[in-house]
Amino acid sequence: MKIKSAEFIKSAPSIKDAPELDGQAEFVLVGRSNVGKSSFINCLLNRKNLAKTSNTPGKTRLINYYQVIADPTPFILVDLPGYGYAKVSKTEQQKWQKNLEAFLKERETIRQVFQLIDARHPVQDSDFQMWEWLNHVGLSTTIVLTKGDKIKANQLSRQHQEASNELSIVKELIIPFSANTGLGKDKALASIQQVLNR
Repeated sequence: MKIKSAEFIKSAPSIKDAPELDGQAEFVLVGRSNVGKSSFINCLLNRKNLAKTSNTPGKTRLINYYQVIADPTPFILVDLPGYGYAKVSKTEQQKWQKNLEAFLKERETIRQVFQLIDARHPVQDSDFQMWEWLNHVGLSTTIVLTKGDKIKANQLSRQHQEASNELSIVKELIIPFSANTGLGKDKALASIQQVLNR
């Protein structure tokens, strides 16, 4: 797959505000706050600042849409608000969760979910709950272990195996990733292409 161009389309507070995209395949990113979704997008699409990165957890509170012109097939990347951020009110957390679940259940153009998990830490309860819920509603999901360059290679290998054990999936369905080094970028793009080919 070759990425020709990419552009930000819209930020939407809920599914009812989602843009009309002519039925294009959507690939959705979910993950805990500050897991590196924006860096993942920028690396994947060869754009340094297309998605705004922040060191402040919980900054992304809207659903962000990106149009990707790729050869041979264009598609949409969708960045959902991070889950598991404790420093917002319970009401706000519940609102985000409800919004996120409604989007994932009702959006018929979703073809695949990338669930991003920070490679520096064990799988968190909120990660496991999200993984189980995605499986429950039947959404095809690929796990991405982000920030793989922040730990030693043997630690990353161990985290890869532990994530496989914790989530009860084969290691081949988990992509170790680094936005800084490009580790895992080709695998992520190949995963998208494989889905588009179906």
